[in-house]
Amino acid sequence: MNWNSYIKSFQHYLKIERGMSKNTIDNYTFDLQRLCSYLDENNISVSPIKIEDETIQQFIYTVSKELNARSQARILSGLKSFFSYLLFEDYRTDNPMELIETPKIGRKLPDTLSIQDIDNLIAAIDLSKDEGHRNKAILETLYGCGLRVSELVNLKISDLFFDEGFIKVTGKGSKDRFVPIAKSTKKHILLYKDSTRNHLQIAKGHEDTLFLNRRGKQLTRAMIFTIIKDLAVKINLQKKISPHTLRHSFATHLLENGADLRSIQMMLGHESITTTEIYVHLDKKHLTQIINSFHPRKN
Repeated sequence: MNWNSYIKSFQHYLKIERGMSKNTIDNYTFDLQRLCSYLDENNISVSPIKIEDETIQQFIYTVSKELNARSQARILSGLKSFFSYLLFEDYRTDNPMELIETPKIGRKLPDTLSIQDIDNLIAAIDLSKDEGHRNKAILETLYGCGLRVSELVNLKISDLFFDEGFIKVTGKGSKDRFVPIAKSTKKHILLYKDSTRNHLQIAKGHEDTLFLNRRGKQLTRAMIFTIIKDLAVKINLQKKISPHTLRHSFATHLLENGADLRSIQMMLGHESITTTEIYVHLDKKHLTQIINSFHPRKN
């Protein structure tokens, strides 16, 4: 088999055996194709079962010049998974990634928006335009439910269990979870669904998709990024933000108002509590309030 055949087999393994998300599989595939391009550009003819660690190390050294530590770590993660798969399937007898170290990336915390920042973003939405109520419902849902952008664009009408006060969210690895939804978020979703969405000519296959573009099709992740960045520019917000910023703000504001880590973990869909801890950085003022409120010797 050539590289493409091994990569396709690897994709199938990640999807069926590992249950990984499409985004993760696409990222791993992109990085493997980057390695293939490097081999072609340097006239290196070698198969996945014959390539040695020196060649891979040189590839990593070359691409690292234009990538930060986090991107480097992702490439290494994908390559390690690929060669571990080849080892598992007995295509190879060794793993050329064993001696290659992953760069230390630390815990990078995205910017958090204040409640006033979020109110300003939402207030800046032009409700006179057809997409205004949709965009307002999108921001209210991202912040009100703490969703990932991929979870938002894949949200279905059949996932809305408003009578029970929940929405069903399909997260990483196609794992479902139920997230409580506030009355205000529910109100904006219903307003969009009943006043805007029902006037669209919905494309075949998108009848159950909640958030649609003007052509009646599912919104892309890139479009959500654009909506939020345009609003940030409109209110002159001096922060680099993304849909993930609203998710991070959701978790931080919950913690600051007394929610426990375990509950936040369940709502965010994190398998490990240590992942949740990345989101809930605290300032000293809040820590002082915790001591004054809960420590037995607070007086």
